[in-house]
Amino acid sequence: MAKDKIMYVCENCGQESAKWLGKCPACNQWNTFKEIRVSAQTTGSQAARSAAQTVRKGGLQNTTKDDGKRPFALRSVSAKDEPRLDLGDIELNRVLGGGLVPGSIVLLGGEPGIGKSTLTLQTILHLKDKKILYVSGEESAHQLKMRADRLLESSSGKKGEMGDNLMVMCDTSLEDIFEHIKDVCPDLLVIDSIQTMATAEVESSPGSIAQVRECASALLRFAKSSGTPVILIGHINKEGSIAGPKILEHIVDTVIQFEGDQHYMYRILRSIKNRFGSTSELGIYEMQNNGLRQVNNPSELLLTQDHEGLSGIAISAAIEGVRPFLVETQALVSSAAYGTPQRSATGFDQRRLNMLLAVLEKRVGFKLMQKDVFLNIAGGLRVTDLAMDLSVIAAVLSSNVDTPIEAGWCMCGEVGLSGEVRPVNRIEQRISEAEKLGFSDIIIPKYNMQGLNTKKYKINIHPVRKVEEALRNLFG
Repeated sequence: MAKDKIMYVCENCGQESAKWLGKCPACNQWNTFKEIRVSAQTTGSQAARSAAQTVRKGGLQNTTKDDGKRPFALRSVSAKDEPRLDLGDIELNRVLGGGLVPGSIVLLGGEPGIGKSTLTLQTILHLKDKKILYVSGEESAHQLKMRADRLLESSSGKKGEMGDNLMVMCDTSLEDIFEHIKDVCPDLLVIDSIQTMATAEVESSPGSIAQVRECASALLRFAKSSGTPVILIGHINKEGSIAGPKILEHIVDTVIQFEGDQHYMYRILRSIKNRFGSTSELGIYEMQNNGLRQVNNPSELLLTQDHEGLSGIAISAAIEGVRPFLVETQALVSSAAYGTPQRSATGFDQRRLNMLLAVLEKRVGFKLMQKDVFLNIAGGLRVTDLAMDLSVIAAVLSSNVDTPIEAGWCMCGEVGLSGEVRPVNRIEQRISEAEKLGFSDIIIPKYNMQGLNTKKYKINIHPVRKVEEALRNLFG
């Protein structure tokens, strides 16, 4: 009888090696190789056989031709689009690219307590016409029922009805899960979480590299063979990336990150990888007592209701994905209490802040070498849009001279190293969003005026070519 063999796998990128290496040759990370024991039988044979038997005996529809084992002409494959599963959540559907694709496997990651299980449970509770199997390895059935009752309770205090289509299973054995899938034949499978699942084929504890990889591979085979979509909930490590081997992100079709600060009520849903849609989409939620509420118009929530007379505040017309929204940029400039001035940014790239401060000092002539500069994006958001540059400079200068920006003004524009204001994308959407929220004036890059029909806007548009022109419009 063949013996089991020992392998070493990099937990950062999934690189395999026959011996332990101090530095991974693929990702150049140190001390990331972990020892795993591989069975002498076919890799993942038991889990793979369980998935295959589930498809054959469970009566689930097989969407592939001979499981793809024999080569066939590509032209013989039907290319018609299968209807996506509407999850009844506008924000989640947008991030997924229009809904859940049949046979896809989605990985939802996030920090502990951020609301991953809450988002998933409240979504499937409203899918009355689909049979769903929710497998929990972290909570008991009683805890799930308590959470479901709380999510179904509306703001008026009335509880909604819970259908019989949602089946719950509290187990961590992958073989047992596949056995129950044969009986239930679900239209959607939810695994909470992938780090708690284990297969008897691998002799290691749940959450290890080998267990996560084998369980994810078996669930992938089940999803592709049966056409049943699978949602995996995953934890993240202290570095902020999804726990487990990097190969886990390569296996799944879509990787969604659920992020936000627990001290704020907003939650951001970002798509990191999506084989069936764009990765630039963004979903915004607000955490409430009875679950997560979709935020269809985030601009009204991200702006302070009354900031008139306050210095260091500038409004920027930003875009995340394809959604325009106005966000408040706050800055505080004060004399350095110690020898070295501090530079701190929350929700904004600190290296870009240092670059903008250098531009403000070199090109505009404001001396900030002995000043502490603190920058904050209101609402706990993390914005990566380069069009925020102009509002950052305006907020810093407003705080430095202690002069508030006149109410009704917003701006957008990327700032270059020469002090020029560079053009930004989707300028019409930014202007329309500012006009819709009642702003009277907007500063935009001059190069964006080409082909722009200004007659259809009631808002005053101020094109600028350099930072000095923008500051002259704001402060006179």
